[in-house]
Amino acid sequence: MQIPEPVHENAAEPVVLVVMGVSGCGKTTVAALLADRLGWPFEEGDALHPQANIDKMAAGHPLNDDDRWPWLEKVAQWVGERLDRRENGVITCSALKRSYREVINRRGSGVEFVFLAGTQETIAARLASRHGHFMPPELLASQFAALEEPGPDEPGARFDIGPAPADIARNIIDTLGLA
Repeated sequence: MQIPEPVHENAAEPVVLVVMGVSGCGKTTVAALLADRLGWPFEEGDALHPQANIDKMAAGHPLNDDDRWPWLEKVAQWVGERLDRRENGVITCSALKRSYREVINRRGSGVEFVFLAGTQETIAARLASRHGHFMPPELLASQFAALEEPGPDEPGARFDIGPAPADIARNIIDTLGLA
């Protein structure tokens, strides 16, 4: 992933941060902190899943591409609505594959992918202590198997999940020049 040119609050063009990574990497926590600190609208991408997807994952079955396309279209729609309104925003989405990110960033501008990266062992430990989420820890391996880390030609940056969420959010804001 390339380190983007700084995106300033008063820039002419809006930006939508897509906080991405496998389940359990901290997308929701970090994205909520970013949205709060920046004063930007926030959407939990999981809330856009069709009920059939939630039921499938809750039953321990990984999603396939056919399951994901309608959901990714909803994520892309939310992103597009922000950009059409010339608003900044923050949304979570696993965005595991390049093809998924291409759907979300179909305009070719206005999106910055914030990739939260960690080891499978670290994230498995987090998932083991998480309760009340439809995504069971047993599906983590399928997420890592599907993950195509963003390339240097994609907009955004990679952030390690080791630090505290508040520190990760601060690092994102500083790295992307959002302060």
